[in-house]
Amino acid sequence: MMKPTDFSYHLSTFLTSYMAGQRNLSVNTIKTYRDAFVLLLEYFGEEKHVPPEKLTISLVDKPAIEGFLAWLESNRRNSITTRNQRLAAIHAFFRYLQGETPEHLFHCQKILSIPVKRAPKPVVPYLSEDEMKTLLAQPDMTTRKGRRDLTLLCTLYDTGARVQELCDLTVRSVRLSSPSIISLTGKGNKTRHVPIMGQTEDLLKSYLNENNMTHPSKVDMPLFYNTRKEKLTRQGVAYIVGKYAPAGKYSTISPHVFRHTKAMHMTAVDINPVYIRDFLGHADLKTTSVYSKANVDMKRRALEKLNPDILPEASPSWNSDSGLMEFLSSLK
Repeated sequence: MMKPTDFSYHLSTFLTSYMAGQRNLSVNTIKTYRDAFVLLLEYFGEEKHVPPEKLTISLVDKPAIEGFLAWLESNRRNSITTRNQRLAAIHAFFRYLQGETPEHLFHCQKILSIPVKRAPKPVVPYLSEDEMKTLLAQPDMTTRKGRRDLTLLCTLYDTGARVQELCDLTVRSVRLSSPSIISLTGKGNKTRHVPIMGQTEDLLKSYLNENNMTHPSKVDMPLFYNTRKEKLTRQGVAYIVGKYAPAGKYSTISPHVFRHTKAMHMTAVDINPVYIRDFLGHADLKTTSVYSKANVDMKRRALEKLNPDILPEASPSWNSDSGLMEFLSSLK
């Protein structure tokens, strides 16, 4: 029987006992971290000719990690954002490892010193109110599938849900008695309750009745499901969104654009950022502030469309104002 290496032992403990047990992180978060290490093992196999069963902590040093990050960008054509996500997973592991194995403290700290790579901040993709109305007018309400799709799209927009949060909804998650709310379980298994508007409430009532989902025995049934009565996958939701996305706005419209759109529309009507943070389930107000910054740019572009003839063609030079010049000169 092959003896496990120190790297394999601590990585297994990190992904299972620590992340799932102690940190209680979601399955999707753990999968993201796992995928980073799957790629790291692939890198060591292809570039370093070290199979997984022979990989030790001493081999996973700072130069190796830097080589792995370069490999992600050059060989796998990963974006800077994806590269930084992989590095975040590695940092989390070595932050954990330095507490478990003090003898590797300096080794861990050298890896933790690897900085994230700066990247241009992406423009927040979102749809205007008219564009969202156009998209929501696309499903064919004369068909059962069209009615399902419209209900799903309206729920996705109205709640600002992450796509996985939408997939995980059950009938139990929906309360249509006043005030109508939907309970979403997001990152860190944290649940938040978001209100829904009257139109979405009416669509959900009709949808539940049409699909015989109002009986108490159906409360744990997926709210949105496929032909096998299984909950929709992230890819399934993305396919539905893609069917109705307006052409020409972006190369693709992902389900997450609905979340951005809801946040931008809330920001545009000056809803308190703290409320938007809680509505979206952000852990930090800094994450929510990106919408306020984007909204400033949106308002500036709107102002630039105003009639420029209102302003004078030239302003008088303050250099010719002797009183002002004397005042400025006195400020020493």
